[in-house]
Amino acid sequence: RPCMTPADRRLLAAGRVAAAALAAAVALGLLSAGLAGAQAGLLARTIADAIEGGAGLAALAIPLALLAAVLLARAGLGWGAEVVAQRISGVVKSDLRRRLLARAVELGPRWASEARSGELVLLATRGLDALDGYFARYLPQVALAAIVPLAVVASLAVVDLVAALTVALTVPLIPVFMILVGRMSEARRRRRWNALARLAHRFLDVVAGLPTLRAYGRADAQVEILRRATDAYRIETMGTLLVAFLS
Repeated sequence: RPCMTPADRRLLAAGRVAAAALAAAVALGLLSAGLAGAQAGLLARTIADAIEGGAGLAALAIPLALLAAVLLARAGLGWGAEVVAQRISGVVKSDLRRRLLARAVELGPRWASEARSGELVLLATRGLDALDGYFARYLPQVALAAIVPLAVVASLAVVDLVAALTVALTVPLIPVFMILVGRMSEARRRRRWNALARLAHRFLDVVAGLPTLRAYGRADAQVEILRRATDAYRIETMGTLLVAFLS
């Protein structure tokens, strides 16, 4: 919690409206992780009995049936987790849009006329839609990432202590490198958002002033301006993807 940024704290506060759905998503994830362990154990036992024990198909019928049941259960949990994830995202985005519109109404039409209308519209649409991954995927995985690896290492230590120590020492390197890549891409993402906001603002201005521009014969000149803004956004997007793919 001390390493969290103010933006992270605000997003967590916004996610409280979907606390029940978040808890359900974590519970489904824990069940799926437990079934993954059971699947691995059943698969290992079945292969060992077939190769080393020479068991026939009749003797393996029960383990194979259990393995199929586990696979079906994991598929059902995956579907349920997807439904819950969409529920989380929808509830949070609806609440944020309601609060945004309420704030705009509270500030009055004068503020709305002076504000950057393009950026405001972008924030209420694509800006909030971009939070899907955070609330539907990231938040549930944070809890699972703190619980599941510890359970896996503890289970592995019972079977092979050396393997458990190896996993415990190497797995933490993954989030370390993810943090490094995330910090590298943070500035890129900020420039990409600014480029998109400029593009949206310019486009709305052109649409609003199109009758005047056509009356004075300046409509065609705006095409090149929009093209430059679009190219700037394209360049920033590709630069962001270039850094993000380093992970």
